Amino acid sequence: MVEEINPYEVAKTQIDIVAKEMKLDPNITEYLKRIERALIVSIPIKMDDGSIKIFEGYRVHHSTVRGPGKGGIRYSPHVYLDEVKALATWMTWKTSLLNLPLGGAKGGVCVDPKKLSKAELERLTRRYTAEIINIIGPDIDIPAPDVNTNAQIMAWIMDVYSMQKGRSVPGVVTGKPIEIGGSVGREPATGMGLYFVLQALCEKLNLKLKDLSIIVQGFGNVGGTIAELLYNHGCKILAISDISTGLYCGDGLNIEKLLKWTKEGNYLKDYKDNNYKLISNDELLTSKCDVLIPSAIENQITDKNAEKIKCKIIVEGANGPTTPEADKILYKKGIHVLPDILANSGGVCVSYFEYIQDIHSYFWKLDRINEELKRIIIEAFEETYQISQERKIPLRTAAYIIAVSRIARAIELRGVFP
Repeated sequence: MVEEINPYEVAKTQIDIVAKEMKLDPNITEYLKRIERALIVSIPIKMDDGSIKIFEGYRVHHSTVRGPGKGGIRYSPHVYLDEVKALATWMTWKTSLLNLPLGGAKGGVCVDPKKLSKAELERLTRRYTAEIINIIGPDIDIPAPDVNTNAQIMAWIMDVYSMQKGRSVPGVVTGKPIEIGGSVGREPATGMGLYFVLQALCEKLNLKLKDLSIIVQGFGNVGGTIAELLYNHGCKILAISDISTGLYCGDGLNIEKLLKWTKEGNYLKDYKDNNYKLISNDELLTSKCDVLIPSAIENQITDKNAEKIKCKIIVEGANGPTTPEADKILYKKGIHVLPDILANSGGVCVSYFEYIQDIHSYFWKLDRINEELKRIIIEAFEETYQISQERKIPLRTAAYIIAVSRIARAIELRGVFP
């Protein structure tokens, strides 16, 4: 059960925590706790049965002081404005921490895409794009896939935008199909980034990655990718979950078979194996393991269950899975938390590479993508880890110090208009 916690309030609390640690100018703190702009749109579409349904959509820019906004679009029946504002805020810190010349943005539509036909989904996407078209673009804000959106949806967005501009504009979105300007390595990029930072932390802690037991919450693009990478590395994956249930096996799950099963459109609850037992989300999060990877949605580890968490390392594959109250408990317990703005930043990093490739009309090989991704994300990890050790503070606070200081400096240099 997801805690009824407002994610935007969590995002603002995180800013307060780092502002106190940095002794940040109160004026800058207040500036950072506000978003630049938010657009709410109505999306009327004709359903296949001829009826008209109206959905609500959002696009939020938190900060564009260091460059165009960057952030995904999610389709979910639970999307609401404050969630999108929080996600846009976290995107600002993510791009800043990696020192990319981008800002933070996010979008969403309050809809259950599983209840739409492909034709209805296309009409929804095209109308949503038309409604937000004035605040997106290669120099303004570059959307990407997120929860329940994919390369096909990005292709439709690109097409609507390009038709309005009278020319092909591949740089308006990232996460597109490769055939129309997408980048190799973009789809697994978030999971690949998780793998690189976990490997780096294990080296610091003198742990052998292949000897560790792993639990992954969420088995979509991010959770599925990191589970597969760790499984292939030799790690024992004790448990995974999707929207239907969790699966647990003390001897380790066969991730290859489970990925094949879910990619065919099946739910984990229907997978038959007598050695696997069904477990709830709460049981999954509190089962004993070495590494817990929450890769679903926000507010999963809270003050209600943090004391029961039994792991050495948490790697945040999702955005905002841990509340500030839970952070304090986990830090006291000696659990190392690789924060979302660092751990899952591989997606935005390779999105940036795609954007560069589109602008220059020159495309890179996969080896170069992964090499550059690893270099950038490990540089951010090393800087974060060093500050964490020097100040004796959690990795999240250290990552925020780096990210916030860059944004604050940009604000100071640019000044306040007029």
